[in-house]
Amino acid sequence: MPTRPVSIQDAVRSLTESMPKDLFKEALLAMLAEFMEVEVGALCNAGHGERTSERVNSRNGYRERALETRLGTVSLAVPKVRQGTYFPSFLEPRRRWEQAFVQVVAESYVLGVSTRRVEGLVEAMGAKGMSKSEVSRMATVLDEQVTAFRERKLEKAYPYLWLDALYVKVREGGRTVSKAVLVAHGVAETGERETVGLDVASGEMEDCWRRFLEALVKRGLRGVQLVISDAHPGLQGAIRAVMTGSTWQRCTVHFLRNVLSRVPRTAQALAAAVFRIAFMQPTRELASEHFGKAIAAIEPRYPEAARCAREAEEDVLAYMGFPAAHWRQIRSTNPLERLNKEIRRRTDVVGIFPNDPSVLRLVAMLLLEQNDEWLVGRRYFSLESMALLAPRGGATPQLAAK
Repeated sequence: MPTRPVSIQDAVRSLTESMPKDLFKEALLAMLAEFMEVEVGALCNAGHGERTSERVNSRNGYRERALETRLGTVSLAVPKVRQGTYFPSFLEPRRRWEQAFVQVVAESYVLGVSTRRVEGLVEAMGAKGMSKSEVSRMATVLDEQVTAFRERKLEKAYPYLWLDALYVKVREGGRTVSKAVLVAHGVAETGERETVGLDVASGEMEDCWRRFLEALVKRGLRGVQLVISDAHPGLQGAIRAVMTGSTWQRCTVHFLRNVLSRVPRTAQALAAAVFRIAFMQPTRELASEHFGKAIAAIEPRYPEAARCAREAEEDVLAYMGFPAAHWRQIRSTNPLERLNKEIRRRTDVVGIFPNDPSVLRLVAMLLLEQNDEWLVGRRYFSLESMALLAPRGGATPQLAAK
């Protein structure tokens, strides 16, 4: 009866169970060292020190790599090659965002600006032994990917565009400041989701958002029919200036927060309920009717909240001018908020970033991996429902004259 091939993991497991701890570590390191030599030999097409015309690469020393085992951490001497890179097949390569995370942690540690949480992660992420030159080399590799991601041409039309910002702490000029991470997330004409823009800015002033949107247009952003965002004045001004020909949808979730902030806590649940009824209506006419009733219901006691709602009605119900199959997703920034929540989960671990480029490296790698997942997953909107947008023609933003 044929036996199945024994993997390196099976061999390690067998040794773990049958040998004393110290002896096992020595045997394990010897076995893995021999395994790596075989792989590097195949990569170079020549053995160690072998002179042959068939050699295609050569060894270039070793680098230390920690390996977690049942008996503790062992230090591997991983061979390096002069051309390209070698990574042992029995180790799990870090995903792109993890590479960026290690780089950020290492850079924070080297520059002496890491928080206690980061210091606790240094050893776990294998970053403690990194020199400034190693951190710099790692950053260079990541920056190439970040630049390619942020500057790629946008070759499709994006009928729907969500805009939002989240804040991180960054070390600048010897002090810690708050920086805005601007994110643009779109749905292409084919119904697929995609992160189309990312930048770090000093805040959400109009000129910051305007530069961000103008950069998207220069990269080929076109066909935008609906822009979804909150009502931040700077963002609104930039949308009006750059996204000409597009409709603005004020996020319904942020709208309700704005209205409820003008209503006592005891009455907020009722006020929210009367406006949500309007958002549930099947037509724009019925929605406007119920919206008016909601305003009338709160106006006698909360005139400021009623005024806020009356001024926002046109923008809050803008989504109803688009296919009903899309209403739930396009009436708020929730699709982007969920993505931002995942970004915050990772950036909160870092605490204070050493500089702007380190923010971009980590966030870009997260978004790049999310794009990959969306690319192989289900379409956000079906082709049939996206076809309903075709008669609109799709507005193309124009850069304002300087």
